[in-house]
Amino acid sequence: MTNGFNQDGESNWGSNRSPKNRSLSLSEAEITAYRSMLLRLDTPAELFQLENRIINQDLLDILDFLPDSFVDLLFLDPPYNLDKNWNTASFRKVSTEEYARRLDSWLSPLMRTLKPNASVYICGDWQSSAAIQEVAQRHLVLRNRITWEREKGRGAKSNWKNCSEDVWFGTVSTDYYFNAEDVKLKRRVVAPYTDDAGEPKDWERTQDGNYRLTHPSNLWTDLTVPFWSMPENTHHPTQKPEKLLAKLVLASSRPGDMVFDPFAGVGTGAVVAKKLGRRFLGVEIDEWYCCLAQKRLALAEADTDIQGYSQGVFWERNTYREQRKRAATSPLPPSLL
Repeated sequence: MTNGFNQDGESNWGSNRSPKNRSLSLSEAEITAYRSMLLRLDTPAELFQLENRIINQDLLDILDFLPDSFVDLLFLDPPYNLDKNWNTASFRKVSTEEYARRLDSWLSPLMRTLKPNASVYICGDWQSSAAIQEVAQRHLVLRNRITWEREKGRGAKSNWKNCSEDVWFGTVSTDYYFNAEDVKLKRRVVAPYTDDAGEPKDWERTQDGNYRLTHPSNLWTDLTVPFWSMPENTHHPTQKPEKLLAKLVLASSRPGDMVFDPFAGVGTGAVVAKKLGRRFLGVEIDEWYCCLAQKRLALAEADTDIQGYSQGVFWERNTYREQRKRAATSPLPPSLL
């Protein structure tokens, strides 16, 4: 299977599934339509040609065709240093030294595309983080490492269950944008404090419970990996949650800024950028994934919701009912409140 279809031309992922399965699939007609929207470069491109587009090519083949200093936020989600198969591509684990060399082959030439005040986020796991740190600190001012709970993961009898990933945060210089106010987390208050008059101290009393807005930390436990009942889900094996990208986009870019995702996969970076009023550019080598990205971008025209983000804040897991109750009282879409 190289394009998501079986020998009869039917989608391998769109038939004979539960009605509750909301995973996106593609028909043959959709593939034809979305394929025509994809961009390919063979000469240097101007910025206006790249804005809000998905490039279907190998990143290393088009790096020389990209303009200088056009990126406000670079999101890098390269293959981790693991044995992994995708639709038409694969990666085989190498030594830490070799993995660092490959990372540098991507990051080093990307540096010229960044604005002087740009921010960079690089995804990895515990096996690749050492190489990421080594390479990133050659080019960037490293500022933090976010660890997020993947929630899924196989149990292990002779080791700790692996259910976390890292996102390294760096900037081109000491002049950079960061907005903590837009990425606060709404948490339930278990032991609320009150003042002498019985009024809440740093928390809110509501009909649905007691909540506090907390500043974002570098430990994220509120994310849910996309799965079959979520409308953002696809059959990409390493798809990132829209909520994760939303945090990075809101914290490190302004409306109208350019978000660049050179390992776009099924377009989560581009989709979130669009939903949050940013410009975007994605690069992905696999055509099937590019077409899924284009479909998600088309759906985002009418639906800007990001699961887990509403009323201008990020919510803990398992609070969807409370989010919908709040949203029902407002005439605005939840993601715009």
